[in-house]
Amino acid sequence: MAQDLPQIAARALVLDANIVLRAVLGRRARTLIERYGERITMLTPASCLAEVNDYLPALCRKRAWDLAPSQGLLQALLGTIQIVELSLLGDFEAEARQRIATRDPDDWPVVALALAIDSPVWTEDADFFGAGVATWTTDTVELYLKSDDD
Repeated sequence: MAQDLPQIAARALVLDANIVLRAVLGRRARTLIERYGERITMLTPASCLAEVNDYLPALCRKRAWDLAPSQGLLQALLGTIQIVELSLLGDFEAEARQRIATRDPDDWPVVALALAIDSPVWTEDADFFGAGVATWTTDTVELYLKSDDD
């Protein structure tokens, strides 16, 4: 199944749903995605996109924002972020579920994608720490993103 995953650049990064939400609602994550998205393949499981679509309306209401511009930002970001269907992660599901089971079993697709493409996860969710995949937070991810810069 891994051979059916999207084409990966020399390096890739798996984005958790909270990062995609931060990119839509804030500046820092969006700026990093826009700055490095052409050089580094950025992917997220379809389940994360569904989670973003579930939470975005409520977060916009809470901030008294019009939803349409936020949805437009999300669509623009999806020009850079590749969505990976869960059906492509089946070979990695059991191991991913085992690794994340005691923390948040619903996050298994993120771990499975990281295992499938042997890449780190960009997240603000501490549930991934100790799951056996490298993790980066927004405060530190630029070290990974620019590590090939001279």
